[in-house]
Amino acid sequence: MIILTPKEKAEKAVELLEKEYPEAVCSLVYTEPLQLLIATRLAAQCTDKRVNMVTPALFERFPDAESFAQADTEEIEEYIKSCGLYKTKARDISAMAKMLCEVYDSKVPDTIEELIKLPGIGRKTANLVVGDIYGKPAVVVDTHCIRITSRLGFHNIKDAAKIENILRELLPLDRSNDFCHRLVLHGRAVCDAKKPKCEKCCMKEICSHYSNKIS
Repeated sequence: MIILTPKEKAEKAVELLEKEYPEAVCSLVYTEPLQLLIATRLAAQCTDKRVNMVTPALFERFPDAESFAQADTEEIEEYIKSCGLYKTKARDISAMAKMLCEVYDSKVPDTIEELIKLPGIGRKTANLVVGDIYGKPAVVVDTHCIRITSRLGFHNIKDAAKIENILRELLPLDRSNDFCHRLVLHGRAVCDAKKPKCEKCCMKEICSHYSNKIS
């Protein structure tokens, strides 16, 4: 394994993933900030593929925050049933839309601090929105990020907020959001939770997990 400082390793990981996955895009389909906010809420414990199947009809029926705020939660439920936890998600979407209308003039906030005040919105979703929509430095800590950055040797914890802080110190922040998108692609293609394909990994030379595996 190449011996690097944590910051050097982070920059190398960014470079290797950029080369391996030139296109770094969110796999959720959306055309405006509110749609990404809602799609990300729906994606909790659900695949992005399933969410993308559900949202076209949902957003056609409810095209803006006002229409979501005025809707019966039971009607929202009908559109999102296949996403799982649909009652909780429908309740959050309704409450979120009402708060957007009442507090934020129907606009999606552009800071993490304001976004996490919305019902059902945590730091993962907030980072995704400020990164993808508003182009601000973001670190989206999802299951792929937690797993892969742990295997690389950046931490040995599961606390998403602490991992976010660690990665903010290590990653070049102008590339951190795309790095997190690439981690999702890499997690699906190579760094599987149960059976990682280490021999095929573009980052194996800097990976602590791989080093321990072959030593």
